[in-house]
Amino acid sequence: MKEQPIIVQGAMSVETAELIGALTDAQEEPFGPWRCVRGRLFGHPVVIQETQWGMANAAALAALAIERYAPRAILSQGTAGAHDAGLDVYDIVLGARTVNESAWQSHYRPEGAGAPYDDLKQLGVFAWDAEKQAFTQEVYHAADEALLAAARRAAPRYTRGKVIEGTIGTCDSWNCAIDRVKFLRRFYGSLCEEMEGDAVAQIAQSFGVPFLAIRIISNSILKNQDPWDLGTGPACQGFVREVVREYWGD
Repeated sequence: MKEQPIIVQGAMSVETAELIGALTDAQEEPFGPWRCVRGRLFGHPVVIQETQWGMANAAALAALAIERYAPRAILSQGTAGAHDAGLDVYDIVLGARTVNESAWQSHYRPEGAGAPYDDLKQLGVFAWDAEKQAFTQEVYHAADEALLAAARRAAPRYTRGKVIEGTIGTCDSWNCAIDRVKFLRRFYGSLCEEMEGDAVAQIAQSFGVPFLAIRIISNSILKNQDPWDLGTGPACQGFVREVVREYWGD
């Protein structure tokens, strides 16, 4: 492809099928068992990756896509559970920053002294810092400003809920205990939780590729908005299409 493509990741078919269906000149280009579809959206090259759940899957496919396609940018998008009681199902969070919510250290406590959440220390994860020419440990990864600006321009056209900016938390866990969700909200400032974004941000930073995470609220135990609403996946993809359009300048 003459133009560098945008990589768009989603964990499941409910998070990728609408985008794949919108492609022209679509070609299946799998990575082993993982689905990867190259095509055009609004006339520009896009690659849709169905990563499956989890940080390792999403990060591995991001690295492989960077090597194969030399992308212009990477978008991680899909569904998420709310950490902020002000968020409703179908609200969208733009990840001004992402954080790995499992990267922490517990302080020493003797047997029987318990393991309280509030005793943890944030650690962060290692990614390449181009300015320092070294791997550095960072708690948060900031979004690319141009991608974030494109998402802001697309936001007024989204009619299913609010579009807000903030911190998206990532972890290979699904938290359904309200006290733990409230702790994560306090400890990291996260608006929602998912299982891929910050791991991809880590890889994107190391390779110097612009990155943005976008998540739609699919459920909120804080408001008894459970179970997970499958209709949120297509709604998020519709918004992401508009972000891609804005980023290309169409």
